[in-house]
Amino acid sequence: MQLSTRVRTIAETLVSRRGRVSFLEVLVELGWVHQKNVDSWRRGELDPLSKAVSVDDDKLLEAAEVFRLWGGSGFNLNTAPHVSATRDRRALRFTADRDTEWVHLRCSKADARPATDEKVPDLVVLEAREEFRCEECGSPDEWLMMDAGAAICMGCADLDHLVFLKAGNATLSRRARKESGLAAIVVRPDPRRRNRIWRVGILVEPAALDRAEQQCLDDEELRARRRVKDAERRELLDEKFMGQFAVEIRLLFPKIPAERADAIARHTALRGSGRVGRSAAGRALDERAVRHAVVASVRHEDTDYDALLMKGVPRQEARDRIWQRIDEVLTSWS
Repeated sequence: MQLSTRVRTIAETLVSRRGRVSFLEVLVELGWVHQKNVDSWRRGELDPLSKAVSVDDDKLLEAAEVFRLWGGSGFNLNTAPHVSATRDRRALRFTADRDTEWVHLRCSKADARPATDEKVPDLVVLEAREEFRCEECGSPDEWLMMDAGAAICMGCADLDHLVFLKAGNATLSRRARKESGLAAIVVRPDPRRRNRIWRVGILVEPAALDRAEQQCLDDEELRARRRVKDAERRELLDEKFMGQFAVEIRLLFPKIPAERADAIARHTALRGSGRVGRSAAGRALDERAVRHAVVASVRHEDTDYDALLMKGVPRQEARDRIWQRIDEVLTSWS
């Protein structure tokens, strides 16, 4: 079968299913690039994608031209960059040395959701298979995120305020994900099969998990789970350290509400949390570590930082946008 016929047949089949199709999806169906490599590309582990494509540029350009001509007759044809499932939501590269707009081609039926309105991919966190240290700060962590080829910890990825919900209860996971403004999928690489991963759970905001569990409290199994969770939390909580940390917070910020200082101290006092308060500096009640914990709390609780990340705003840009609000809150507590 000629290439032009194959491209049109695949595109027509895909667009008939859901009203839209991208050229990248056509490449996968042609067998020129494997979906697992596309997934690695989206997670920021493979850059550029062309490293995993099995044909040369001439073939790709020929297929792209067929797709463009097909999509231009009776469909809405657009280009929109594919974005990464990393903290900065950067535009992904297909090749290393030049712009390849054609790989971002998308088309949709006139009555379908615009093909440019692509859902921002979920953030993906990897479960560390062995001892891991962040390539940015050097801290150990049980989870990591790939960012521009570097493995970073949850603190450097601004995800350390999230809590882990193990996979297994689909209803609870769905509700928690819906309630959480910022969330990430946690996956475990298969040690026996390269490039295969298993979904082990999600990271969500603590309040979102509480709301999701409240919605499910009619379920006796979840009531039992809440009792176990509360018992585990009490066991993990370092009461003495929490009290000392709360005192240091109030010394630095005398006007901070007492319940807020206690909440920040409680959040950092969980054994094994890996949060800033559990670091060596935090355990020594270092002023910088205490301030860092308070700033992190304000960033996630008193600004729209998490919402900006979920919308695809790059991490540094999101921080620049909300810094004035953080400064206002800290000033009001000083």
